[in-house]
Amino acid sequence: MKKQQLLAVAILAAVVAWMTLPHNAETANVASLQAPTKVVALPEGVADSESPGVVTVRAERISPQSYTEQIRVRGQTQAFRHVEIRAEEAGRVIGEPIARGARVQKGDVLCEIAIDNRQVNLDESLSRQEQAQFEYAAARDLQEKGLQSDVIVAQLKAALESSKASVARAELALAKTKIVAPFDGVVETRIIEVGDLLNIGTVCASVLDDSPMLLVGLVPEQEVGALSVGAQVSGRLLSGEFVEGTVSYLARAADAISRSYQIEIEVHPQYQDLREGITVELQVNANNINAYRIPSSALTLDDTGAIGIKTLDRNNTVQFYNIQIVGDETNQLDPGIWVTGMQGDITLVTLGQEIVFPGQIVEVNFDWDQ
Repeated sequence: MKKQQLLAVAILAAVVAWMTLPHNAETANVASLQAPTKVVALPEGVADSESPGVVTVRAERISPQSYTEQIRVRGQTQAFRHVEIRAEEAGRVIGEPIARGARVQKGDVLCEIAIDNRQVNLDESLSRQEQAQFEYAAARDLQEKGLQSDVIVAQLKAALESSKASVARAELALAKTKIVAPFDGVVETRIIEVGDLLNIGTVCASVLDDSPMLLVGLVPEQEVGALSVGAQVSGRLLSGEFVEGTVSYLARAADAISRSYQIEIEVHPQYQDLREGITVELQVNANNINAYRIPSSALTLDDTGAIGIKTLDRNNTVQFYNIQIVGDETNQLDPGIWVTGMQGDITLVTLGQEIVFPGQIVEVNFDWDQ
């Protein structure tokens, strides 16, 4: 038993000694982890030995440009006018009403009502007018000879005027048996058929005027001040089609519920066959400002989380500017964003902005400067 105990003690001592002694590989790893790491950004084709310990960033010289701010509005297409045509005389429909979807011109007959006794009434009124005309003429001749009183002449003149009014009413009633289109457009609905009885005020059909078509939407109250009548507008329909137009109306009173202002845009004539009620996203031109067009990859954040960019002054000292994004460039071949917040020409850091800090002096490379 004594030899076994001694052997156990010897083994324990060897294990403890192995665990406490330093090992070269582990020591080297620990030292490498504790050593400070230096990040160096180098231009293409430059070896490490050529610029040891120097931070080099890519940069681009950018000048301000004139930029038209755009306000985004969501709306829909709407006809210039959409009117229900109603009967002004009662009667039975005798003519085949015009088909739905048909394009009509001003004055085309939409519905026709039976004449019934309207023509007879007109003939009677014409006869009474002729009689009154002869009686008045005869009275005037007698008056000139002193054989007719002025009172009788005045009565006969009134009778003549009354007969003329009766003729006009009869002609109007006869004309209203044909219900016509008040303007050029498309027949959207047709309510009646041949044989239906129309009362005064009954809808015959509805006509939609789609020339020009309108784009309507609501502008928030904080943005309406930047818009004006006559501004150019581009729109993208939900179907993917693009349209253009001009602002024709901007409301002076806000909607009572949304506190927004209605805007109407007349679509240019070349955009035809638009349907009413299609959702459209509008870009309305607003104020002209000086802005900078930069790549979106140049954006960075400061210590407080504010978005901005980093630039270089004449001494290649890094500076940070808070910026405001006012627009974006949708060209896929040359994308970018429009920002404000700087003055004059700038030297924008486009690569390496995340590894430098304001106040640091760096080397700059313009190989990518366009």
